This record gives sequence, C-alpha cells and structure tokens, in this order.
Amino acid sequence: MTIERSLVIVKPDGVRRGQIGEVIRRIETKGYLIDALRMLAATDDQLREHYAEHEAKPFFLDLLEYMTDGPVVAMVIEGSGCIDGFRAMAGATNPTAAVPGSIRGDLGRDWGSGRIENVVHGSDSVASAEREIPIWFPELDS
Repeated sequence: MTIERSLVIVKPDGVRRGQIGEVIRRIETKGYLIDALRMLAATDDQLREHYAEHEAKPFFLDLLEYMTDGPVVAMVIEGSGCIDGFRAMAGATNPTAAVPGSIRGDLGRDWGSGRIENVVHGSDSVASAEREIPIWFPELDS
C-alpha cells in the first residue's frame, strides 16, 4: 500500500456532542498521522464546492443546513491505505445500520430529524481527497 492523505471532518453533531477527541483517538490508535487540523464554521461556498456532486439531489439543501448547524473539525490524515481504512472505521453512512465498533455505529444515531447526522466525513478515494483537501486547507501542498 502507498502512503495516502485523506480529509476527515467531524461534523456539527460530533462536535456538539463532544466526540472530537474520540474520533482523533481512533485515528491515532490506528496509526494514522494527523497532518493538519482546525475547527471552523464551514462556509456556504466551501460546502457547495465540497458537496458539488450532490447539488441536484433532493437532500442537498438539508445537507448544507446540517453542515452549517455548528462548527466542524477538519483534518488531514496520512498513512498507508488511510482512505479505505478510515472509511471502514467510520462505518455505514446511516448510523442505525453502522456496525458496533465503527465510529458511526458507536457514536452516531438517528435523532428523528429526518436528516442523517452521522458524526464524520472521510474522503472516498484518492481523487476525492485531492479535490477536498484544498477546499478546507488551501495552504497545503497537494
């Protein structure tokens, strides 16, 4: 496996519920390095660029509302196979379906709001990571 970089975001529900440290603990326990980390209020422009592939989907505006509901913690992680590794750690998108032991399985739940609040985002491919990282960390080299 080659060394990869991935974007990880602790979403507003994870920040609000004090899960930043647990997400970081799991990343570091897995042996991945954290290259960059910041807490910020996501802007509409950042989110529209980040989620551009979902713009025509019916949940897009709810997604933007959810992601601006509070601060997020964005980080760049690095390690051999970290993209697939973090996605496995994160678990299924729907926290109700995510297996126990995964971040979403242990820390997420359906709050009955009608939207999926699933604690974390992780890049799904090298191409996605290369596109996403500069949106959140424009100062980093690709």
